[in-house]
Amino acid sequence: MKVSVRFFASLRELVGKKVECIEFQESEEATVKMVLKRLCQLYGNVFIEYILDRKTGDVQSYLLWLVNGRSITVLDGLETRLTDGDVLAILPPVGGG
Repeated sequence: MKVSVRFFASLRELVGKKVECIEFQESEEATVKMVLKRLCQLYGNVFIEYILDRKTGDVQSYLLWLVNGRSITVLDGLETRLTDGDVLAILPPVGGG
Protein backbone atom coordinates (compact mmCIF):
# COMPACT_ATOMS: atom_id res chain seq x y z
CA MET A 1 0.00 0.00 0.00
CA LYS A 2 1.30 3.47 -0.89
CA VAL A 3 0.44 6.86 0.56
CA SER A 4 1.71 10.08 -1.01
CA VAL A 5 2.73 12.92 1.27
CA ARG A 6 2.78 16.40 -0.25
CA PHE A 7 4.85 19.16 1.28
CA PHE A 8 4.18 22.87 0.83
CA ALA A 9 5.96 26.21 1.37
CA SER A 10 8.73 26.20 4.02
CA LEU A 11 8.19 22.52 4.74
CA ARG A 12 8.94 21.72 1.09
CA GLU A 13 12.19 23.65 1.39
CA LEU A 14 13.06 21.83 4.62
CA VAL A 15 12.68 18.32 3.15
CA GLY A 16 13.91 19.26 -0.33
CA LYS A 17 11.05 17.70 -2.27
CA LYS A 18 7.39 18.14 -3.16
CA VAL A 19 6.21 14.57 -2.61
CA GLU A 20 7.30 11.57 -0.57
CA CYS A 21 5.78 8.13 -1.10
CA ILE A 22 5.43 6.04 2.02
CA GLU A 23 4.85 2.31 1.62
CA PHE A 24 3.13 0.04 4.09
CA GLN A 25 2.74 -3.71 4.04
CA GLU A 26 -0.78 -4.91 3.33
CA SER A 27 -1.04 -6.29 6.86
CA GLU A 28 -0.06 -2.94 8.45
CA GLU A 29 -2.68 -0.44 9.55
CA ALA A 30 -1.72 2.92 8.09
CA THR A 31 -2.70 6.07 9.96
CA VAL A 32 -1.60 9.70 9.76
CA LYS A 33 0.36 9.06 12.97
CA MET A 34 2.23 6.15 11.34
CA VAL A 35 3.10 8.31 8.33
CA LEU A 36 4.35 11.03 10.67
CA LYS A 37 6.54 8.49 12.46
CA ARG A 38 8.05 7.36 9.13
CA LEU A 39 8.65 10.96 8.05
CA CYS A 40 10.46 11.66 11.33
CA GLN A 41 12.70 8.66 10.69
CA LEU A 42 13.39 9.77 7.11
CA TYR A 43 14.07 13.45 7.75
CA GLY A 44 15.48 13.44 11.27
CA ASN A 45 15.81 16.15 13.88
CA VAL A 46 15.27 19.17 11.63
CA PHE A 47 11.90 17.78 10.54
CA ILE A 48 10.98 16.69 14.06
CA GLU A 49 11.74 20.15 15.49
CA TYR A 50 9.59 21.78 12.81
CA ILE A 51 6.63 19.42 13.19
CA LEU A 52 6.53 18.72 16.93
CA ASP A 53 6.24 21.02 19.93
CA ARG A 54 9.44 20.66 22.00
CA LYS A 55 7.66 20.86 25.34
CA THR A 56 4.68 18.58 24.73
CA GLY A 57 5.78 16.39 21.82
CA ASP A 58 2.45 17.11 20.14
CA VAL A 59 2.11 18.11 16.51
CA GLN A 60 2.34 21.88 16.06
CA SER A 61 -1.18 23.33 16.11
CA TYR A 62 -0.48 25.72 13.25
CA LEU A 63 0.05 22.89 10.73
CA LEU A 64 -2.87 21.89 8.54
CA TRP A 65 -3.09 18.17 7.73
CA LEU A 66 -5.34 17.10 4.86
CA VAL A 67 -6.21 13.61 3.70
CA ASN A 68 -7.53 13.72 0.16
CA GLY A 69 -8.41 17.38 0.71
CA ARG A 70 -10.22 16.89 4.04
CA SER A 71 -8.80 18.20 7.30
CA ILE A 72 -7.93 15.49 9.79
CA THR A 73 -9.69 17.63 12.42
CA VAL A 74 -13.04 16.55 10.88
CA LEU A 75 -11.83 12.96 10.57
CA ASP A 76 -10.07 11.04 13.35
CA GLY A 77 -7.09 13.35 13.85
CA LEU A 78 -3.74 11.58 13.85
CA GLU A 79 -5.59 8.26 14.11
CA THR A 80 -7.22 8.82 10.69
CA ARG A 81 -6.85 5.60 8.73
CA LEU A 82 -5.32 5.71 5.30
CA THR A 83 -5.87 3.48 2.29
CA ASP A 84 -3.88 2.76 -0.85
CA GLY A 85 -3.49 5.86 -3.01
CA ASP A 86 -4.45 8.38 -0.33
CA VAL A 87 -2.74 11.76 -0.41
CA LEU A 88 -1.69 13.40 2.85
CA ALA A 89 -0.87 17.10 2.51
CA ILE A 90 0.97 18.98 5.24
CA LEU A 91 0.55 22.75 5.02
CA PRO A 92 2.50 25.14 7.20
CA PRO A 93 1.22 28.67 7.79
CA VAL A 94 1.70 30.93 4.80
CA GLY A 95 2.13 34.67 5.04
CA GLY A 96 2.07 37.21 2.33
CA GLY A 97 1.31 40.69 1.48
